Amino acid sequence: MVDVTEKMDNPTFKSDTVLSDVHLHCPNKRHLMVRLNAVGQPVFLSYFKLLWNTEDLASEKHVREATTEREHQYRSGDELCDKDRNNLKTERELNSEGVEALLDDDGDLEVVRRPRSASDLEAGDLLRDRVYPVVLMKGKEDAFEDEQQECTCSDVVKIEHTMATPLEDVGKQVWRAAFLLADYILFKRDTFRCCSVLELGGGTGITSIIMGTVAKRVYCTDVGEDLLAMCEQNVALNKHLMEPGGGEVKVKELDWLKDEFCTDPEAPYRWSEEEIADLHNHCTVIMAADVFYDDDLTDALFRMLYRITHNLRNSCTVYLALEKRLNFTLRHMDVTCEAYSHFRNTLSDLENLQDRKIKYTVEPVKLDFCQFLVYERIEQLELWKIIAEQLT
Repeated sequence: MVDVTEKMDNPTFKSDTVLSDVHLHCPNKRHLMVRLNAVGQPVFLSYFKLLWNTEDLASEKHVREATTEREHQYRSGDELCDKDRNNLKTERELNSEGVEALLDDDGDLEVVRRPRSASDLEAGDLLRDRVYPVVLMKGKEDAFEDEQQECTCSDVVKIEHTMATPLEDVGKQVWRAAFLLADYILFKRDTFRCCSVLELGGGTGITSIIMGTVAKRVYCTDVGEDLLAMCEQNVALNKHLMEPGGGEVKVKELDWLKDEFCTDPEAPYRWSEEEIADLHNHCTVIMAADVFYDDDLTDALFRMLYRITHNLRNSCTVYLALEKRLNFTLRHMDVTCEAYSHFRNTLSDLENLQDRKIKYTVEPVKLDFCQFLVYERIEQLELWKIIAEQLT
């Protein structure tokens, strides 16, 4: 886990940053740095392919399974032909000879060490030159020519994001739980068609963009002007996906730690009174993905859910996607998942809440639906459904 500071010509690597597995396993050719954001972080543009039919998904799965099987066969030596065995035998012999050439008279391995001091003149040729990263960028017209040849516009979601951010900026990355929720939206398209939707902690906006392909209106919310500007840019990049269905995504500021909507005339992502009224009168779906990593923020999100659902005119369904992250802690001397445990406890408290106006019903969603995005659907991913039913 590394981070590059704002001085690109003299990078500093930090260990207090996090990197999403989505970006870690994405092929390098799908990463293109396009700019530095307002706080000096590199912003990348990635293309995520949508698998609209099962043949695409089967092809992706077949390639992965074939590669895994081939690696297993070569590790175990099963089903190797005579030619393969001879090649392996020759390779082992060459490797053995190479190792013997590095041994001294006593059979110890001779290691050539770099000099400790750079002032040693005799070691001048052995010193490594200091290398600075060079970022190559293309113009907007010819960016991702290879990707455009492989995929049509309707097959690709284009997302600007950062990588390896501090914990407070994780919303600027794309996370697996967002893909899981996007899969569910695409699988249940008819359920969300023409709905009015609110996303909490929308981050880069990828889930709201997918929802915008089927819903009537999506309010994608988060905090931080730089993050919201990136989200708005991503919505603009993917308007072609939402136009056929007539959906729209509005990027708005919504701070879970505050009781009121932001209506400050100076705020660029403020709410108008008409938009607040539209949300309260028509919203029937609320969603959030991978926002449960801090206990205080988890508490704040559930308080926000409680306030909003009590102000809605209609009953509402809430979808919460998350990934359980296991950590070894010295306090427990064991592998634990404290953030997940706190989420489950808070979820249980919401369901058991005695409320005269709304009844909350909680249930897990089985992850047996189709996969429309290429990612590893690990067993730690979960999707929860909360039905907030109006009683009066």
